[in-house]
Amino acid sequence: MSVEAATLNAAQWAVSDRQAALLLVMPVQQRLTTGDRLLVEWTARRRVARAEFISSILRDVTAGAEALGELDFARLCREHAVPEPTRQVVREGLKGRIFLDVQWEDYRAGVEIDGGQHGMGLKRVEDALRDNELLLAKNPMLRIPIVGLRTHQEEFLDQVRRLLESRRPERPA
Repeated sequence: MSVEAATLNAAQWAVSDRQAALLLVMPVQQRLTTGDRLLVEWTARRRVARAEFISSILRDVTAGAEALGELDFARLCREHAVPEPTRQVVREGLKGRIFLDVQWEDYRAGVEIDGGQHGMGLKRVEDALRDNELLLAKNPMLRIPIVGLRTHQEEFLDQVRRLLESRRPERPA
């Protein structure tokens, strides 16, 4: 059985939508498959459980979401009429490639969704160095801890809206 078939079967058999979403993002995050390959397998299926939910998660996964927090953030952006961002944007940093969770190219601004691993070891130092370089390049990033995204949604989405408003691209006259 292919990774894609096993992933979609597991998502359909999951005990909750949250578990199904996790099962859909994990193989992509671990580079075992891609969102596009999952989507190809998904469109070939007929009469499936959780069809609407899995389709919505696959839209976000094919757009670059690789973690539950990123899926949550994508949903919150839609619910709060925040413009659709680009996900997993690759940039060159001082020490090589860096990946930005969420980026609005036209605004030159973004958001990082920090899971628990961002508080471990030297990760906070690495994050600070990277964020400082982005800020110096006039591309500010808001950091949102995953716990904060779940407990203070309104406050964080308000900050995102204010960041984007302050960096609104100029329209030609």
